Amino acid sequence: MTDDALTALLRDDPERGMAELVRQYSGYVYIIVKNRLLGVGVHEDIEEAVSDVFAMFYRWMQSHDTAGASPRALLAVMAKRHAVNQYYKLTRQPVCDSLETFLSEPAGRDAAPDEHVLLMQAVQALGEPDSEIVLRRFYFGQPSKEIGAALGLKPNTVDQRLSRALKKLRGALGEEQEV
Repeated sequence: MTDDALTALLRDDPERGMAELVRQYSGYVYIIVKNRLLGVGVHEDIEEAVSDVFAMFYRWMQSHDTAGASPRALLAVMAKRHAVNQYYKLTRQPVCDSLETFLSEPAGRDAAPDEHVLLMQAVQALGEPDSEIVLRRFYFGQPSKEIGAALGLKPNTVDQRLSRALKKLRGALGEEQEV
């Protein structure tokens, strides 16, 4: 099911829409959460965090206009943020999230997902393979070697493309910082 069809189903029949959303994206959310919490918590912590993400999505959907919003992008943002928060709770240590630090988000960790949809749209606007590289590095936590193997690129090519993509993101989001 396409994201547009899923968004329409979520709007018209939230119960069926959520069931389809969970069916279609539970593995996607699980990977994001697992990459952040692996080695910190137990399997049940990961499962609970995944469930929390879908509950957060449902609550967010009830109070916001979903027109034009990509369920996949929203879930990615929510999953990553929630996993980072859970990591912090489980370790009781500050977490440095390099993409967020790099882009100097004004709203901080407790920002509403709306503010981060713009980031995901900017990442998607980079085009392939740059958007894939950014997502794999910052949302899935994969090193350049793994990303290169998956995309058929050399690790140094991945690093160069990532550097250029981050410069483009800064420009797209109006940041005046240098690398």
